[in-house]
Amino acid sequence: MQPSPEQSPHHAYPDHWEADVVLRDGGTARIRPITTDDADRLVSFYEQVSDESKYYRFFAPYPRLSAKDVHRFTHHDYVDRVGLAVTVGGEFIATVRYDRINEQGRPASAPADEAEVAFLVQDAHQGRGVASALLEHIAAVARERGIRRFAAEVLPANNKMIKVFRDAGYTQQRSFEDGSVHLTLDLEPTAESLAVQRAREHRAEARSVQRLLAPGSVAVIGAGRTPGGVGRTVLRNLLSAGFTGRTYAVNSAFAADQATIDGVPAHRSLGEIGEPVDLAVVAVPADRVPEAVADCGEHGVQGLVVLSAGYAEWGAEGRERQRELVRQARSYGMRIIGPNAFGIINNSESVRLNASLAPERPASGRIGLFTQSGAIGIALLSGLYRRGAGLSTFISAGNRADISGNDFLQYWYEDPDTDVALLYLESLGNPRKFTRLARRIAAVKPVVVVKGARHSGSTPPGHAVPVSRIPDATVSALMRQAGVIRVDTVTEMVDAGLLLADQPLPAGGRVAILGNSESLGLLTYDACLAEGLRPRPPVDLTTAATPQDFRDALAEALADDGCDAVVVTAIPWVGENGEAESGDGEVLATALHAAAAAGPAKPVAVVHVEIGGLAEALAAATSTVAQQRPGQASPGRPAGTPPGSGPAGAAAPDAPAPGAADAGAAAPDAPAPRAVGRIPAYPAAERAVRALAEAVRYAQWRRQAAAPGKVPEFLDDTIDEPAAAALIDTLLGPDPDPRGRPLEHDEARELLACYGITVRPTLPAPGPDEAVAAAARLGYPVALKTTAPHLRHRADLGGVRLDLAGESALRRAYGELTDLLGKPAELRPVVQSMAPRGVDTVVRAAIDPAAGAVLSFGLAGAPSELLGDTAHRLVPATDRDAAELIRSIRAAPVLFGWRGSAPVDTAALEELLLRVSRLVDDHPEVVSIALEPVVVATQGLTVLGASVRFSPPPARTDLGPRRLSNY
Repeated sequence: MQPSPEQSPHHAYPDHWEADVVLRDGGTARIRPITTDDADRLVSFYEQVSDESKYYRFFAPYPRLSAKDVHRFTHHDYVDRVGLAVTVGGEFIATVRYDRINEQGRPASAPADEAEVAFLVQDAHQGRGVASALLEHIAAVARERGIRRFAAEVLPANNKMIKVFRDAGYTQQRSFEDGSVHLTLDLEPTAESLAVQRAREHRAEARSVQRLLAPGSVAVIGAGRTPGGVGRTVLRNLLSAGFTGRTYAVNSAFAADQATIDGVPAHRSLGEIGEPVDLAVVAVPADRVPEAVADCGEHGVQGLVVLSAGYAEWGAEGRERQRELVRQARSYGMRIIGPNAFGIINNSESVRLNASLAPERPASGRIGLFTQSGAIGIALLSGLYRRGAGLSTFISAGNRADISGNDFLQYWYEDPDTDVALLYLESLGNPRKFTRLARRIAAVKPVVVVKGARHSGSTPPGHAVPVSRIPDATVSALMRQAGVIRVDTVTEMVDAGLLLADQPLPAGGRVAILGNSESLGLLTYDACLAEGLRPRPPVDLTTAATPQDFRDALAEALADDGCDAVVVTAIPWVGENGEAESGDGEVLATALHAAAAAGPAKPVAVVHVEIGGLAEALAAATSTVAQQRPGQASPGRPAGTPPGSGPAGAAAPDAPAPGAADAGAAAPDAPAPRAVGRIPAYPAAERAVRALAEAVRYAQWRRQAAAPGKVPEFLDDTIDEPAAAALIDTLLGPDPDPRGRPLEHDEARELLACYGITVRPTLPAPGPDEAVAAAARLGYPVALKTTAPHLRHRADLGGVRLDLAGESALRRAYGELTDLLGKPAELRPVVQSMAPRGVDTVVRAAIDPAAGAVLSFGLAGAPSELLGDTAHRLVPATDRDAAELIRSIRAAPVLFGWRGSAPVDTAALEELLLRVSRLVDDHPEVVSIALEPVVVATQGLTVLGASVRFSPPPARTDLGPRRLSNY
């Protein structure tokens, strides 16, 4: 909404204040500045507000707005007077306004930093969280305009508005004056206000997804008149799944007298239905979608699944069509899955929704699956079905122009039917938010991610996301820091998901291996070592082992306190005639289920080679054979909740098959058996062990996340943040270059010193005499180094001479350096006093526009660079992050006494990492820091080189008010 020409001369229309937000009930609304063109909307809005709400706003009966009022409330300078409106369907549903005031409460201009604020919300929309969202946005606007406090007068009976201010989390003061409550809010964000904001975001976004996945009614727009086609297929799938709500078919081409199609009511438009429709599945050509969306919006549809193609995946014209689709849907308060989506599935028995192109609703289970690709979605559904896995929900979001994986993480966090979240992602629209949400859900439920388009360097068609400069290896490290299980293929994702959904988390990495094949056991043993697990020697039951032998061996392994997980390996039994015996798979599965039910809660995985029926039998949960013992918990579920949710009748056979030796019967003196879910089966040892290793690493992360790290308090005593801020302001100047600038050596040393980081000084040596003078000033022994960009940190090219003990050695080294590499003016030599011997390392921090600030660590030198042996953590880093950072590189043993060398001072290194993290976190103008090399000795460390770059601080969208991604 652009203003008319007569709009305020002070400031142009601030279009960056426009935002789409999700409200408490899951609907959307648009927040934007009020302009002079809004007079009629304002009057119409005010007429729909109750007399009581008007009284609360103006403290007196105020039935209508005068012309003067309308002019005042629609004319703003966007600095001292600002008004925002919340709109749905283009009409106002709420307004907020602030007026800058001085200490006497009169209208003022800057530098006055206080403003009076007032809200008005239409009665029909009260209780939707509208005022809370408006407060976030008007506070952000005020901070941008130099306002630090809001003052508000509220009648004591206006409890709803008082609660909005009280619950916002800002520092505030309250007093009772002249019959009203006087509130003063400090607008500086606090930890509490940020927590409140994110909690509201979570509830609203989770609710918006829940409205899509559990509708009371569904209309398929574009259901064809004849069998076949996308719309008719979705209609058929809805019916075959047994959707518990009402279903309608909508097609403008239906004959006027056509009452039903496939047994459901047929209508030519939504308006003919005459009842509310919660969800619309849109399956019409792209050029007809706007008409369908308008019809949905005008009749109160809550959400859309747009299967239609022809959007951003088709180029520039399609991208604009996609933007307009999102604009149109959000203007009516609707959210979208798609376009170019495959559909959604909800297996809850109370819903049974299959609004997708999948021909069969998958089995019910504990896995939530999100994919951005329809083709990958089909493959994953097929793979999970073949392996007997069940889903709670499935979403294929296509171009994910609106609803994304972040929204479903919000939903799955509290969904009681989902224990594991699997996501196939081709892009990360909001990496900071993704890692924040993933960390929270991973603390209670495993999150397994496959990231497509890792190395293409381009965004998949249809995905509008911020550009990120960080490499994929860094993305992977940051995901793991957030507790995300990052795997490389969809097969690995299914493998890990199966084990995590139905097996308890391992307490450690000690693995027992047992089976009837020595060779398969050895392969499993090797795979465990390769994955960093601690396998015990395989137990060979020999090829003559019976199912009872397997049961006994598994029970013994599970009961062993020195074992955290068990891998069972099995090959077919061969009879006397040389052929595999039939029925062995079902019998063995019964034996393994029985042993697992009777033993302690430890994960069990099975590796089998062509044993017919084994995988299928293991996939059948046996929840009716036992009851879980108190105190035992499965991944992501509290103790006492049965893992897995197989069919109600899935139980062990009434009688064991011949030869089973009563494998399914519990011993009379055995402890009470527990509920057992599906036991995952794998066709290769490497796949089973890799899934188990992911579970071990995830369980370790969960244990550590239960007691998160912290920033040591001693840092505060040695950090001068105000001095650093003043220096940054001075160096950037009043009109900083938006491209930023690097700091000179002395400038960088001064800034780092404010954070307790000492950089060993260097003195320029443009000639041999100057080098000798510098050495005399610094004291021998010294190092002579080139600082030319093409030679910096390249000792392998001969640009560094160390341990020069006297003048003659220094002059000789200077001559050798210039003879070998070039003239002094090209080499830019410097002299530096020698540091104690140690291990050369590199510490870096950089701001990525998409992911945020990243702290990195590695050993100095070409081998580490070639191997990519660098570890990464998000800023701000805790003491635990710093400790893990230096231990997670492959060359870490060099720091801890490798091959008889003395261990270095890793505590000093951890402290340095924390100081760099604090510097970058405190001052967003510092966009990159590189300390190289950092020589870590047995006691202490020395920073020999430092480079710092400044730039105007990038916008922190993760700290601003709630808003949906721009389209």
